[in-house]
Amino acid sequence: MKLSEVLRNIPFEIVQGDLNVEVNGIHIDSRQVKDGDIFVAVKGTNVDGHNFIEKALSQGAKAIILSNPDGIPASNATIVKVDDTEAWVGQAATNFYGDPTSHLKLVGVTGTNGKTTIATVLYQMFLALGHKVGLCSTVCNYINERAVPTEHTTPDPITLNRLLAEMVADGCEYAFMECSSHAIHQRRIGGLHFAGGIFTNLTRDHLDYHKTFENYRDAKKAFFDYLPKTSFAITNADDKNGMVMVQNTQAQVKTYSTRTAADIKGKILEESIEGMLLDIDGIEVSVRFVGRFNVSNLLAVYGAACALGKDKQEVLRVLSNLQPVNGRFEAIRSPKGFSAVIDYAHTPDALENVLTAINEIVKNGKVITVCGAGGNRDKGKRPLMAKEAVRQSDRVIITSDNPRFEEPQDIIQDMLNGLDNNEMQRVISIADRREAIRTAAMMAQPGDIILVAGKGHEPYQEIKGVKHHFDDHEEVRKAFGLE
Repeated sequence: MKLSEVLRNIPFEIVQGDLNVEVNGIHIDSRQVKDGDIFVAVKGTNVDGHNFIEKALSQGAKAIILSNPDGIPASNATIVKVDDTEAWVGQAATNFYGDPTSHLKLVGVTGTNGKTTIATVLYQMFLALGHKVGLCSTVCNYINERAVPTEHTTPDPITLNRLLAEMVADGCEYAFMECSSHAIHQRRIGGLHFAGGIFTNLTRDHLDYHKTFENYRDAKKAFFDYLPKTSFAITNADDKNGMVMVQNTQAQVKTYSTRTAADIKGKILEESIEGMLLDIDGIEVSVRFVGRFNVSNLLAVYGAACALGKDKQEVLRVLSNLQPVNGRFEAIRSPKGFSAVIDYAHTPDALENVLTAINEIVKNGKVITVCGAGGNRDKGKRPLMAKEAVRQSDRVIITSDNPRFEEPQDIIQDMLNGLDNNEMQRVISIADRREAIRTAAMMAQPGDIILVAGKGHEPYQEIKGVKHHFDDHEEVRKAFGLE
């Protein structure tokens, strides 16, 4: 491909060289650059790509796209300047990979909680409806039924466009993608065409990055601001920010709710730890999901599938056969008559949602919660999580999550600092997560439900930069004597 084609629809000026140069690849990581490639020097949150231009040139870069040409080493490469490389790298990647999202219907899902469930259930549904489908999610990326491991909720724009181009090459008609606030703010989804967008909810998260809740909210809102009028926007009328998200969008807006007037309505008729009987738009449907928060998720799925032209009855029929997503309210029964729920809940709001759901289905038993908080992340949510766990549990075990580069005991102490003396009576702390899960199983009596929160699908614990194998599912089964 010629460099001029990669720069289509991007305002730029030539510092030196020839736009007709043929290029083989495009990268933002200088270590990946090979002979004949383009290197885009992006000034990121932690690292400035301009510092690696010399390395990219030494590895054979034929073209450099940058925003600051000062002090660049002499070379024969074509040098192109844009006002903001972070803002335009998405469009450059889209151009290089043949504009993949013009060849499939892409739906983005954003919000604090529920993104993975909604995107994954949509992916499963459209597979079941006989379509070729792609998924880009926190748990795993999929091209049809082939898994592609993931590092971030939303990959960098070059990885993302390469993945989408593979989906197109594999015949995918639809793709469903989680859009994190980081990805929206860092323009990782720049240049993509969305057939629709879904808003789940908004609560405190990622303030270590965004600094204020308003910045976090505005990053999410920007996704809907850029949707074209040919697309749809489905928003949660039960969330106070639901209508804020779509107030400036050109997309066709639909609302969903379990509590108020909306285009798509749902309510719980019956529920147990195995699932729920729901009323969705006046039609009864039995599902294997649990909790009011999952009713909201399923309404969003239903609304998006209908907006993509699917028959309502067929959508509900498929929905009744789908399984919960890995690490999202997954129930494991003990032979001794109690159960565990494994859930990814790692924010105060997510804990509130999952514990509310558990308290609605527990009959005569107690609720025992095992939870922690991640290291090197928003410290302000730690005492709030402990407070929420104690508020809705009979016993709480505060333990280690992913401590990363912090000391587990320091994180636990931050959580305990949110509790008064009375609340502390129901809490113990065990830094060893395996021991914490085993202790919860020893405490449990028939009819009790243990919530193991925070890690969900993650099969590791991250300690001092190393990921050690650790799977809550395995540990619960061992503690229950099932393995």
